[in-house]
Amino acid sequence: MTGTHDKTVVVGEIRGIYGVKGWVKLYSWTRPRENLLTYSTFVPPEGRTLNLLAGREQGKTLIGKFDGFDSRDDAEQAQGLTLTVSRSALPATAEAEGEYYWADLVGLTVVDEARGELGIVDHLLETGANDVMVRENVQGGQSLLPFVMGQVVKHVALANGKIDVDWPGADDIAD
Repeated sequence: MTGTHDKTVVVGEIRGIYGVKGWVKLYSWTRPRENLLTYSTFVPPEGRTLNLLAGREQGKTLIGKFDGFDSRDDAEQAQGLTLTVSRSALPATAEAEGEYYWADLVGLTVVDEARGELGIVDHLLETGANDVMVRENVQGGQSLLPFVMGQVVKHVALANGKIDVDWPGADDIAD
């Protein structure tokens, strides 16, 4: 899959205001959540580059201070901004050990050993028990597929843009 390391990945969002000096509340999609604070530059799709000057945990929340956010009004204007980083800024994964970023799985073709192509990964969900792929079916509509390495997911080939699965439940899913 060409260009995987050139794309941007959503790592968080500005969710609220903290105080009167331009600090904002942050929501993190990173694990652990405080890893969001390890990035200094974000390029949100909504506009200008955001440079994180300081950040910390504040109770159960993360807060951050960005360059150019000097007042409560500045912080109000930033609410809802998506925080993205270049894919190349993320730490390397242990792909050989079945470790992948969700962003790298989106867009891959799902191929069942017995039924052939099932569709394309649209996004993933965290359910607690295991991650779940939401796929756009070949016949239209969406279906859920557990992302369980070794049981359902047999092989992920990022370079070939393909996920091989053995999913007996595919016949039971409404396409």
